[in-house]
Amino acid sequence: MSQSILIVDDEKDILEFLGYNLRNEGYKVTLCNSGEEAIKITENFSPDLIILDIMMGGINGVETCRLLRKKENLKESLVVFLTARNEDFSEIAAFEAGADDYIYKPIKPKVFLSRIQAVLRRINKEKIQKFDNIKINFESMEVSIDGIKKNLRKKEFLLLKLLTSKPGKVFRRDEILNLVWGRDVIVGDRTIDVHIKKLREKVSSEKIKTIKGFGYKFEF
Repeated sequence: MSQSILIVDDEKDILEFLGYNLRNEGYKVTLCNSGEEAIKITENFSPDLIILDIMMGGINGVETCRLLRKKENLKESLVVFLTARNEDFSEIAAFEAGADDYIYKPIKPKVFLSRIQAVLRRINKEKIQKFDNIKINFESMEVSIDGIKKNLRKKEFLLLKLLTSKPGKVFRRDEILNLVWGRDVIVGDRTIDVHIKKLREKVSSEKIKTIKGFGYKFEF
């Protein structure tokens, strides 16, 4: 499925130029000419990437970004600023507002597309990861070993997701309980051990290591 991109710029020529080049690459593109319109359209739309101009009439790009970042349905969306302004404070303000990248105008079409493709690769990397023969799809919550799908319960998957988020890092038992089960849930002392045992049976007995008296880690 092609990735969706929302472009927000108050210059019609820029909108059409960027939209044309991105559509030619197979992206689904939606155009907005103001921050206000972007805020409204994203009520029922969660693009993979939002490209924002900084200098716009009405709500500027930085403030638009702050407002968009408050929306629950846009938590996973990436934001890139495209602007002619190159002052350090503008770039700092953009990143503080929640930007993932910052591109200066003018920019050649091929260079622009290359930068956008690089940003969007972050989504693919986050959604699907491989660890040797283990493939994890974080979006569909599916795990396969050597191409064979494994059925994991929700807590087992969340535990695997946590351990693989930082391979080699040792997660303390209390840290695992807080991040997977939550601070407000009371579970028995053996809860983690039982889930680790199940994970090892379904995924790998070699990659999930026990650090005695401390916690667990994932190695590959």
